[in-house]
Amino acid sequence: MYFNPSGHSPHLGFIMQINTITTQPYSDQNPGTSGLRKKVRVFQEKGYLENFVQSIFDSLDETAGKTLVLGGDGRYFNRQAIQTIIKMAAANGFSELIIGQGGLLSTPAASHIIRKCEAYGGLILSASHNPGGPDDDFGIKYNVGNGGPAPEKYTNAFYQRSLTIDSYRIAEMGDVDLDTIGSTQIDRLKITIIDPVSDYAELMQSIFDFNLLKQSIGSGYITLRFDAMHAITGPYAKRILVDMLGAPEESVINATPLEDFGGHHPDPNLAHAHELAELMFGPHAPIFGAASDGDGDRNMITGSQIFVTPSDSLAIMAANARLIPAYAKGLSGVARSMPTSQAVDRVAAAYKLPCFETPTGWKFFGNLLDAGKITLCGEESFGTGSDHVREKDGLWAVLFWLNLIARKRQPVADIVHEHWQKFGRDIYSRHDYEAVETEIANGIVEHLRNQLPTLPGQTFGEFTVKFADEFSYADPVDDSVSKNQGIRVGFTDGSRIVFRLSGTGTVGATLRIYLEKFEADPAKHDQDAQEALAELIKLAEQFCEVKKRTGRTAPNVIT
Repeated sequence: MYFNPSGHSPHLGFIMQINTITTQPYSDQNPGTSGLRKKVRVFQEKGYLENFVQSIFDSLDETAGKTLVLGGDGRYFNRQAIQTIIKMAAANGFSELIIGQGGLLSTPAASHIIRKCEAYGGLILSASHNPGGPDDDFGIKYNVGNGGPAPEKYTNAFYQRSLTIDSYRIAEMGDVDLDTIGSTQIDRLKITIIDPVSDYAELMQSIFDFNLLKQSIGSGYITLRFDAMHAITGPYAKRILVDMLGAPEESVINATPLEDFGGHHPDPNLAHAHELAELMFGPHAPIFGAASDGDGDRNMITGSQIFVTPSDSLAIMAANARLIPAYAKGLSGVARSMPTSQAVDRVAAAYKLPCFETPTGWKFFGNLLDAGKITLCGEESFGTGSDHVREKDGLWAVLFWLNLIARKRQPVADIVHEHWQKFGRDIYSRHDYEAVETEIANGIVEHLRNQLPTLPGQTFGEFTVKFADEFSYADPVDDSVSKNQGIRVGFTDGSRIVFRLSGTGTVGATLRIYLEKFEADPAKHDQDAQEALAELIKLAEQFCEVKKRTGRTAPNVIT
């Protein structure tokens, strides 16, 4: 059959054959925090990818004549999935596809292209910081016309459609050459293959002082090491840090994107970016070190002998934003996810800036950014960003810190300690218990919920509970409400314990425990976080019983 999305007679010469394929719905295609993530073998099941993509297309207002951006982080199954999506986009009436060369686009670069080209939206193929390879993870998410992840009203619609879908549409056409830059017309569909880096690099040049950075790197004042973790940011870092700013070639390591990320876990933290961590805490550390994740939206910031927590990084950015050309006139406001430490709140209070607390998930920042209520935002899960795109942005954060070092003429440790002197330190850590059996994880949450009414007013050692609740968010822009966004236990001294099941894993559930304690005394600012939080760690186990219920003795990851 021929698919005629407009209801009018097809254009002369429209000869592409469109097939309607009968399918059966899957019950597990509910997008998580940022899209649908499953094992590769699940996406390879008959109709699985096609069902989800068609559910997205069916849920959109109108696809005929629209432009769609398409790309991913280069993980295993990326190229095959793109070829399938191209054929489905053709069958669903899109008039143009803008695709990164080789099927590659970092998540922030995709957001920028959607915005710059005024595209209808985009499909980003990534499982972010999750491992890649035939036996590991794949993911897909839809970004709307503002460049940001689809809000819940969209993702809920995608899921509901996936439960009833009985067919999908796909064009009969050969595979598209993804490696040659330029445009091709196939019947009514224009396919444009773009350099995935150029537009993004141009955007970064408009935000930061590249002349100052080039001078600071060229003079040897700034030495740096960036670990791309064999993920998408390798080509971006090479182009910007080496080619444009003059950093030595060896400044960017693990720079070639690989389908399995070199067998490593592309999560930018001290545990997984161990090569960088060993260098930065060794005797020959450069002044600055950083890493990014699978799809380029997360960042880890380090200096010689110091790791900067993402919560502190966001607060320091907010406190020093006027030193960056694009933010020289000041910020309209800031926002953080609920589990992120309250460090940025203290900056906002000092500078009389609006400060918003949202659920985890970058999509919740989108309305605030579009409404001009905030300029900077961030999450404790190694994500920071601004109003330049509608995603968190790893390389943007790296360039922000480099620009800051160049302007302040201070190493990273001095910048951090100066901030603590002024605002105090929110001592912070996150403990992850990964791949917990779903039934056990749900039991832990229910056990916590049952305690909430009884905790306020109780004293546990030095801590007295001020409040205990389950976080609910009312969006100040569209009045939408998001419930069940994490369990909070707050104490009278400002300390907090937060419990949350993560939506980014593909096996079981990840229980994340967030621990925070404020320290105003400069003499205590250099405490080891785990030692300073020891009593809160014990309390967290007392409340949730994760070790008791799982038989585990320690978290999988501590950050």
